[in-house]
Amino acid sequence: MSLQTIELSPEGEPTACIVMFHGLGADGTDFLPLADELDLSAVGAVRWLLPRAPVRPVTLNNGYRMRAWYDILGRELEAKGLAREDEAGLRESFTLVHELVDRELARGMRAERIVLAGFSQGCALALGAGLRYPQRLAGLAGLSGYLPLAATTADERHAANARVPIFLAHGTRDAVVPHGRGAASRDELAALGYRPEWHDYPMEHSVSREEMVDLERWLLTVLRSPS
Repeated sequence: MSLQTIELSPEGEPTACIVMFHGLGADGTDFLPLADELDLSAVGAVRWLLPRAPVRPVTLNNGYRMRAWYDILGRELEAKGLAREDEAGLRESFTLVHELVDRELARGMRAERIVLAGFSQGCALALGAGLRYPQRLAGLAGLSGYLPLAATTADERHAANARVPIFLAHGTRDAVVPHGRGAASRDELAALGYRPEWHDYPMEHSVSREEMVDLERWLLTVLRSPS
Protein backbone atom coordinates (compact mmCIF):
# COMPACT_ATOMS: atom_id res chain seq x y z
CA MET A 1 0.00 0.00 0.00
CA SER A 2 1.17 3.54 -0.70
CA LEU A 3 -0.36 6.74 0.60
CA GLN A 4 -2.65 8.89 -1.50
CA THR A 5 -0.95 12.26 -1.30
CA ILE A 6 -1.90 15.77 -2.31
CA GLU A 7 1.21 17.55 -3.56
CA LEU A 8 1.71 21.29 -3.75
CA SER A 9 4.75 21.91 -5.91
CA PRO A 10 6.35 25.36 -5.93
CA GLU A 11 7.55 27.27 -8.94
CA GLY A 12 11.15 26.28 -9.43
CA GLU A 13 13.15 23.51 -7.81
CA PRO A 14 12.07 22.90 -4.18
CA THR A 15 14.73 23.36 -1.53
CA ALA A 16 12.68 21.87 1.31
CA CYS A 17 9.67 19.62 1.89
CA ILE A 18 6.99 19.68 4.58
CA VAL A 19 4.84 16.59 5.07
CA MET A 20 1.66 17.37 7.03
CA PHE A 21 -0.50 14.57 8.47
CA HIS A 22 -4.18 15.20 9.26
CA GLY A 23 -6.18 13.99 12.23
CA LEU A 24 -8.79 11.27 12.71
CA GLY A 25 -11.62 11.39 10.20
CA ALA A 26 -10.13 14.37 8.41
CA ASP A 27 -8.34 14.61 5.08
CA GLY A 28 -5.18 16.06 3.59
CA THR A 29 -7.23 18.87 2.08
CA ASP A 30 -7.75 20.27 5.60
CA PHE A 31 -4.24 21.72 5.51
CA LEU A 32 -4.37 23.36 2.10
CA PRO A 33 -5.05 26.74 3.78
CA LEU A 34 -2.05 26.24 6.07
CA ALA A 35 0.27 25.77 3.13
CA ASP A 36 -1.01 29.07 1.72
CA GLU A 37 -0.88 30.92 5.02
CA LEU A 38 2.68 30.17 6.10
CA ASP A 39 5.28 32.36 4.44
CA LEU A 40 8.44 30.27 4.10
CA SER A 41 9.86 32.11 1.11
CA ALA A 42 12.96 33.04 3.10
CA VAL A 43 14.18 29.43 2.87
CA GLY A 44 13.40 29.07 -0.84
CA ALA A 45 10.80 27.05 -2.68
CA VAL A 46 8.96 24.53 -0.46
CA ARG A 47 7.10 21.42 -1.57
CA TRP A 48 4.10 20.46 0.59
CA LEU A 49 2.90 16.88 0.83
CA LEU A 50 -0.55 16.30 2.37
CA PRO A 51 -1.07 12.53 2.69
CA ARG A 52 -4.49 10.96 3.16
CA ALA A 53 -4.83 8.24 5.79
CA PRO A 54 -6.24 4.85 4.75
CA VAL A 55 -9.93 4.26 5.44
CA ARG A 56 -10.41 1.80 8.30
CA PRO A 57 -12.98 0.94 10.99
CA VAL A 58 -12.48 2.92 14.21
CA THR A 59 -13.46 1.12 17.40
CA LEU A 60 -14.17 4.30 19.36
CA ASN A 61 -16.74 5.27 16.72
CA ASN A 62 -18.56 1.92 16.80
CA GLY A 63 -16.53 0.51 13.93
CA TYR A 64 -17.48 3.28 11.51
CA ARG A 65 -15.02 3.42 8.63
CA MET A 66 -13.14 6.68 8.23
CA ARG A 67 -9.71 8.00 7.42
CA ALA A 68 -7.48 7.04 10.33
CA TRP A 69 -3.75 6.46 10.71
CA TYR A 70 -4.51 3.79 13.32
CA ASP A 71 -7.45 2.53 15.36
CA ILE A 72 -8.62 4.32 18.50
CA LEU A 73 -9.62 1.58 20.91
CA GLY A 74 -11.31 3.74 23.55
CA ARG A 75 -11.19 6.95 25.56
CA GLU A 76 -8.01 6.16 27.49
CA LEU A 77 -6.04 9.32 26.77
CA GLU A 78 -4.88 10.70 30.09
CA ALA A 79 -1.90 12.62 31.40
CA LYS A 80 -0.13 9.37 32.25
CA GLY A 81 -0.50 7.96 28.78
CA LEU A 82 -2.57 5.45 26.86
CA ALA A 83 -3.98 2.34 28.46
CA ARG A 84 -4.29 0.69 25.05
CA GLU A 85 -2.79 1.51 21.68
CA ASP A 86 -3.24 0.04 18.23
CA GLU A 87 0.41 -0.93 17.96
CA ALA A 88 -0.03 -2.85 14.70
CA GLY A 89 -1.84 0.07 13.06
CA LEU A 90 0.75 2.55 14.27
CA ARG A 91 3.66 0.49 12.98
CA GLU A 92 1.94 -0.02 9.64
CA SER A 93 1.54 3.74 9.28
CA PHE A 94 5.15 4.38 10.39
CA THR A 95 6.24 2.17 7.51
CA LEU A 96 4.05 4.12 5.06
CA VAL A 97 5.59 7.39 6.27
CA HIS A 98 9.13 6.03 5.88
CA GLU A 99 8.30 4.92 2.35
CA LEU A 100 6.94 8.39 1.56
CA VAL A 101 10.14 10.02 2.82
CA ASP A 102 12.21 7.49 0.88
CA ARG A 103 10.38 8.54 -2.29
CA GLU A 104 11.27 12.17 -1.61
CA LEU A 105 14.91 11.20 -1.25
CA ALA A 106 14.72 9.32 -4.55
CA ARG A 107 13.43 12.55 -6.14
CA GLY A 108 16.54 14.38 -4.95
CA MET A 109 15.35 15.94 -1.68
CA ARG A 110 17.80 15.59 1.20
CA ALA A 111 16.42 14.12 4.43
CA GLU A 112 17.74 17.07 6.44
CA ARG A 113 15.46 19.34 4.37
CA ILE A 114 12.28 17.41 5.23
CA VAL A 115 9.94 18.30 8.12
CA LEU A 116 7.30 15.85 9.33
CA ALA A 117 4.34 17.56 10.98
CA GLY A 118 0.85 16.61 12.04
CA PHE A 119 -2.31 17.39 14.00
CA SER A 120 -3.79 15.02 16.63
CA GLN A 121 -3.38 11.50 15.19
CA GLY A 122 -1.12 13.12 12.61
CA CYS A 123 1.06 14.47 15.43
CA ALA A 124 1.46 10.96 16.83
CA LEU A 125 2.39 9.73 13.37
CA ALA A 126 4.96 12.46 12.75
CA LEU A 127 6.65 11.89 16.11
CA GLY A 128 6.55 8.11 16.05
CA ALA A 129 7.72 7.70 12.47
CA GLY A 130 10.14 10.62 12.55
CA LEU A 131 12.08 9.49 15.61
CA ARG A 132 12.49 6.05 14.03
CA TYR A 133 13.61 7.27 10.59
CA PRO A 134 17.20 6.22 9.78
CA GLN A 135 18.34 9.57 8.33
CA ARG A 136 18.43 12.95 10.02
CA LEU A 137 15.33 15.02 9.31
CA ALA A 138 15.02 18.81 9.49
CA GLY A 139 12.46 18.67 12.29
CA LEU A 140 9.26 17.19 13.72
CA ALA A 141 6.20 19.32 14.55
CA GLY A 142 3.26 18.03 16.57
CA LEU A 143 0.00 19.94 17.09
CA SER A 144 -2.58 18.82 19.66
CA GLY A 145 -1.25 15.28 19.86
CA TYR A 146 1.02 13.00 21.81
CA LEU A 147 3.99 10.63 21.60
CA PRO A 148 2.77 7.12 20.64
CA LEU A 149 4.40 3.88 21.80
CA ALA A 150 6.28 5.93 24.38
CA ALA A 151 7.47 2.84 26.27
CA THR A 152 9.40 1.54 23.26
CA THR A 153 10.66 4.86 21.86
CA ALA A 154 13.96 4.81 23.76
CA ASP A 155 14.92 1.47 22.23
CA GLU A 156 13.45 2.06 18.78
CA ARG A 157 14.41 5.65 17.99
CA HIS A 158 17.22 5.98 15.49
CA ALA A 159 20.50 7.61 16.43
CA ALA A 160 20.29 9.72 13.25
CA ASN A 161 17.45 11.70 14.82
CA ALA A 162 18.77 11.83 18.38
CA ARG A 163 19.02 15.63 18.15
CA VAL A 164 16.21 16.41 15.74
CA PRO A 165 14.41 19.71 16.54
CA ILE A 166 10.86 19.20 17.83
CA PHE A 167 7.97 21.68 18.00
CA LEU A 168 4.97 20.81 20.20
CA ALA A 169 1.81 22.90 20.63
CA HIS A 170 -1.43 22.19 22.48
CA GLY A 171 -4.68 23.81 23.54
CA THR A 172 -5.23 24.19 27.28
CA ARG A 173 -8.95 23.43 26.82
CA ASP A 174 -8.48 20.37 24.58
CA ALA A 175 -11.10 17.75 25.49
CA VAL A 176 -10.06 15.28 22.76
CA VAL A 177 -6.36 14.93 23.49
CA PRO A 178 -6.05 16.44 26.98
CA HIS A 179 -3.48 19.15 27.51
CA GLY A 180 -1.87 16.98 30.19
CA ARG A 181 -1.21 14.24 27.66
CA GLY A 182 0.59 16.66 25.38
CA ALA A 183 2.64 17.98 28.30
CA ALA A 184 3.49 14.43 29.35
CA SER A 185 4.78 13.74 25.84
CA ARG A 186 6.93 16.85 26.09
CA ASP A 187 8.39 15.52 29.33
CA GLU A 188 8.90 12.02 27.89
CA LEU A 189 10.85 13.47 24.99
CA ALA A 190 12.90 15.68 27.31
CA ALA A 191 13.77 12.61 29.41
CA LEU A 192 15.20 11.02 26.24
CA GLY A 193 17.48 14.01 25.69
CA TYR A 194 15.38 15.99 23.21
CA ARG A 195 14.70 19.68 23.70
CA PRO A 196 11.15 20.14 22.42
CA GLU A 197 9.96 23.70 21.90
CA TRP A 198 6.66 23.78 23.77
CA HIS A 199 3.70 26.14 23.33
CA ASP A 200 0.19 26.08 24.70
CA TYR A 201 -2.75 28.29 23.85
CA PRO A 202 -6.22 29.00 25.32
CA MET A 203 -8.08 26.91 22.75
CA GLU A 204 -9.80 23.56 22.29
CA HIS A 205 -8.80 20.75 19.88
CA SER A 206 -8.02 23.11 17.06
CA VAL A 207 -5.39 25.46 15.67
CA SER A 208 -5.02 29.18 16.25
CA ARG A 209 -3.46 32.11 14.46
CA GLU A 210 -0.93 32.54 17.27
CA GLU A 211 0.04 28.90 16.92
CA MET A 212 0.60 29.32 13.18
CA VAL A 213 2.84 32.33 13.80
CA ASP A 214 4.95 30.27 16.21
CA LEU A 215 5.06 27.32 13.81
CA GLU A 216 6.10 29.54 10.90
CA ARG A 217 8.96 31.01 12.94
CA TRP A 218 10.11 27.52 14.01
CA LEU A 219 9.98 26.20 10.44
CA LEU A 220 12.05 29.12 9.19
CA THR A 221 14.59 28.41 11.93
CA VAL A 222 15.01 24.68 11.29
CA LEU A 223 15.02 25.04 7.51
CA ARG A 224 17.59 27.82 7.64
CA SER A 225 19.89 25.78 9.87
CA PRO A 226 23.09 24.59 8.20
CA SER A 227 22.95 20.93 7.18
